[in-house]
Amino acid sequence: MTRDDVIDTLRGASADTGRLRDRLARQAQQEGLVDVLFRSVDSPIGGLLLAATPQGLAYVAFEGEPRDEVLQMLAAKIGPRVVQAGASGSPDEATGGVDATGVLDEATTQIHDYLAGRRREFSLPLDTVLASGFRGLVQHRLPEVGYGHTATYREIATALDKPGAVRAVGTACATNPLPLVWPCHRILRSDGGLGGYRGGLEVKRRLLAMESAA
Repeated sequence: MTRDDVIDTLRGASADTGRLRDRLARQAQQEGLVDVLFRSVDSPIGGLLLAATPQGLAYVAFEGEPRDEVLQMLAAKIGPRVVQAGASGSPDEATGGVDATGVLDEATTQIHDYLAGRRREFSLPLDTVLASGFRGLVQHRLPEVGYGHTATYREIATALDKPGAVRAVGTACATNPLPLVWPCHRILRSDGGLGGYRGGLEVKRRLLAMESAA
């Protein structure tokens, strides 16, 4: 099977051939033919798009984000071979790195457990290719704000020895490639206001309420 055969078959697979698509996605990954593998999943906060590379989970998109724009961004910033995986699959041995399909399976499970109140921390291989520069420093710091706790943009800036970079911290949170996993919803304005959130303020309120009620 050639590269074009695999990619064309994956793109053309219908919803009722998820298992075949998953197998082909694994084959394409093993042959080095996939840069990004993605899956759409349902959740209590709306549909999510999860994207993984052979290194780990790379991106989480919310329902309100246009899927075409997300996929174009992934193709431009990570690699052009962006392929949809099936709904789920049993782990296979992947060569040359982490099994991206297995990462999507585990990410789906852990996110569902988190949103159901059964998980407080994530344990996943991550590809941080989209988290670089000062924004990346902020984003890597977000898991230090524990479940049920909050911090302010100013507190994060001060912790990074950049007290004047409050706005830049806000931008880093707004562009966080791994929301939920890196909990930018726990970062608030200095006056206690919610600030912004890529998933929408109602989702941010729901996440904070869920954690504070635990």
